[in-house]
Amino acid sequence: MLKKILSYLVPINIYKKKSLTSHRLEVTLNYGKLVLDSKNTNYSYGSLQRILRKGLTYIGFERIRRFNEVLVLGVAGGSVIKTLTEEIKFKGAITGVEIDPEIISLANTYFGLDKVKNLTIVIDDAFDFVLKTHIKYDLIIIDVFKDAEMPGFLFEDFFVNRINSLLNINGFILFNTMTLNDEHKKRNIKYRSYFDASYSVRMYPKVEDHNELFTIKKLR
Repeated sequence: MLKKILSYLVPINIYKKKSLTSHRLEVTLNYGKLVLDSKNTNYSYGSLQRILRKGLTYIGFERIRRFNEVLVLGVAGGSVIKTLTEEIKFKGAITGVEIDPEIISLANTYFGLDKVKNLTIVIDDAFDFVLKTHIKYDLIIIDVFKDAEMPGFLFEDFFVNRINSLLNINGFILFNTMTLNDEHKKRNIKYRSYFDASYSVRMYPKVEDHNELFTIKKLR
């Protein structure tokens, strides 16, 4: 209880762990709530949860509740999964893909991710997973970071086309990006150009300062 009170004054570190993939992971008590951070950015249950929740709000909670299959690329601590299951009350199947097993271990221990009954976790690289899966999804959430950096493959036409092929008609992609400079902004404009009239694309800049969200609906 004392730590929780003190966390309103200064963040209290609860656990630190080195990771071959993410370098450094920290579980911190901040304003009375546990969050998961990497060296330079929030991974789950802080600003990231607010960012992705806004994206889900743009899509619409009622619509999401009617979906059957959701794919989450980049699970981290699983905050978006908790938003889906606890706030939106999504009852369909969720597949979470995470490359770092150390993160999933922390997510299970500190955030109870393994208690989510309609969740299947796959330890795999997001690029490799989308090449192998044959399931069609109603919602694909892309939130793939290595600390504050985004892998280049996320913006390559081959990956974009493969993601599009896995999306059901009237399904959505929710893509969280970070824009720290002009090159990142140009990258995002180019990414938008990959989608033709078969898609409805919306961009939401300056979400929590440096994040830009895409919501992309497949029309036909």
